[in-house]
Amino acid sequence: MEELREPDAHPRDGLKRELGLTDATFLVVSGVIGSGIFLTPGAIADLLPRPSLILAAWAVGGGLSLAGAFANAELGAMFPRAGGDYVYLREAFHPAAGFLVGWLSFFVIYAGTIATLAAGFAAGLAQFVPLDPRQQIWLAALLTVAASALNYVGVRWGARANNLTASVKVGALVGFALLAPVFGEGDLGNLSPAPGNAPEISPFAFGLALSPVLFSYLGWNSSVYVASEIRDPNRTLPRSLLLGVGICTLVYLLMNLVYLYAVPIGELRGAPNAGEAAARAMFGGLGAALVGGFVLISILGTLNATVLVGPRIAYAMALDGLFFAGVDRAHVNFRTPSVAIVLQALVAVGILFALGTFERALDYTVFAILLATMADIAALYRLRRTQPKRNRPYRAWGHPWVPGLYLGATGAIAVALLIGSPGDCAIGLAMAAAGLPFYWYFSRTPPPL
Repeated sequence: MEELREPDAHPRDGLKRELGLTDATFLVVSGVIGSGIFLTPGAIADLLPRPSLILAAWAVGGGLSLAGAFANAELGAMFPRAGGDYVYLREAFHPAAGFLVGWLSFFVIYAGTIATLAAGFAAGLAQFVPLDPRQQIWLAALLTVAASALNYVGVRWGARANNLTASVKVGALVGFALLAPVFGEGDLGNLSPAPGNAPEISPFAFGLALSPVLFSYLGWNSSVYVASEIRDPNRTLPRSLLLGVGICTLVYLLMNLVYLYAVPIGELRGAPNAGEAAARAMFGGLGAALVGGFVLISILGTLNATVLVGPRIAYAMALDGLFFAGVDRAHVNFRTPSVAIVLQALVAVGILFALGTFERALDYTVFAILLATMADIAALYRLRRTQPKRNRPYRAWGHPWVPGLYLGATGAIAVALLIGSPGDCAIGLAMAAAGLPFYWYFSRTPPPL
């Protein structure tokens, strides 16, 4: 029986394949490494007050993210199109499933993440420059517009900016991790096992600690959304996911070793910014200020990567006639999804002015991200059963058990969030449900020619 083959791109896709392995890998790196590595270790140390368990949690988080990357590598190589999980859910289940996940991804995950990052940058800058809350919101809105304008004029411009910020980010973090113990003040004894009278730590506490760890790894699937703009996607896309997750895991482990070397576990517990605490302990106030500035640069890089990726979801839906008219338009000169970029910027700015703070914007997105990544794994299982003859340039390693690890872990965290923060989760569910009448309308409108 002849294998089913998917064309490399949607027949109406006007985007151009301009991204290589470095571009796609750095999209993953920028999507993952933002502020999480600085802000979450204190909460993790509070749950796991033993250096060995802290490092184990970050290693497990990297392994689980890699399990998710294996699944998305197979899906992305099968369907090298713009849109990511919208395409996978449409093919695996029904166009309605793809639409609802795409709707949620565009309006909640990506627009919400852009608002979160822009608000976080403004709040961080307020530590150095006096800015009242209203000025912070306006600054966040201007940042959103500026990043959108950069990506409007060409994917290469956005990719170049991302490559630069990601290179600086990784280089600075690795350099800090390797050089700080040589020139800074710390104590190797901080890495020793906890004393015999340390409290017992339950498996439940380890599971709770995995929640902020996995949140810090989210973004590992960034390159799948720009698959129709990647050269040789059947090979490049899987490599970008696996390389990107590997780089992020290595950086995260190195940074946590430095934190534990610089700060005793008792002081690290509950620290709001572990990077700043470690730099202050090793280098004094100047070191803490430098880390604070670096956090801002890191956030800017992640903001640019998110602005680049998000519009491809709405663009892919519009190509199938399942989104607002005109959003399927690619700029005649820049070959970018120009209308989708403008729409995303407007939505993100609207979220900023509606929610107002970094914390509320963050709560708006987390549960939705977990739902979307879980749906991807479900699509992999479904397609293995319903389309066994489809060409698969890459096959997920360890299927079905390895992808199942990611599905189980993220499912448990999603349930915990649903129980602990039902109001925040309800926003994401309500936004998904809000897409139903739009799907009914779009599905009854003749598709574009």
